[in-house]
Amino acid sequence: MTPTAARTPQAVRPSAGHARDKILATAFRLFYAQGLRAAGIDTIIAESGVAKATFYKYFPAKDDLILAYLEKVDGVWTGQLHAAAEAAGPDPAAQLVGLFDALASACRRDGYRGCAFINAAAESASGTRIHERTVTHKEHVRAWIRDLAVQAGAPDPDQLARSLTLVLDGGLASGVLDADPAAAIAARHTAAQLVSASLGRNP
Repeated sequence: MTPTAARTPQAVRPSAGHARDKILATAFRLFYAQGLRAAGIDTIIAESGVAKATFYKYFPAKDDLILAYLEKVDGVWTGQLHAAAEAAGPDPAAQLVGLFDALASACRRDGYRGCAFINAAAESASGTRIHERTVTHKEHVRAWIRDLAVQAGAPDPDQLARSLTLVLDGGLASGVLDADPAAAIAARHTAAQLVSASLGRNP
């Protein structure tokens, strides 16, 4: 906030959308760094700089905020996967391997703590809204990969998609457990072998 803006009472009041964005941005950082349960509502309110009443206006329950956080993560991660696939060129087979470049970028990021959806699933009970949201995300990613497998001419696109998503999830987990970006390189290499074997090509 600039000194000029501080003289105007209306300027210091965040707009409705801005207040919600501040809450969500703070939750995005804390939920990923600390975990869904460890990051408390009071801390999120304090660090986002909004009034408690404002917080509950947008997020009546913590689960509502967690779901909004997962929605944001979904948009970011899915966008990164699609961008990495498209960067590999127009060949669907190359895109199936190229999407793993998003994994390499994620594992090199400071503060990397693995897949937010896998982490959320580990902290939520089966049948809850949060757990169902994690399942939905994984299903959408697998469905997209299956479509690419169909376009690539895979004789069993379901099996290939299942195998590639298992490698992707394993790479996400190994990247944080091993604290070694080489996990992403190994995952990409494995994906290339799976795609080649499925399509009857040389890796």
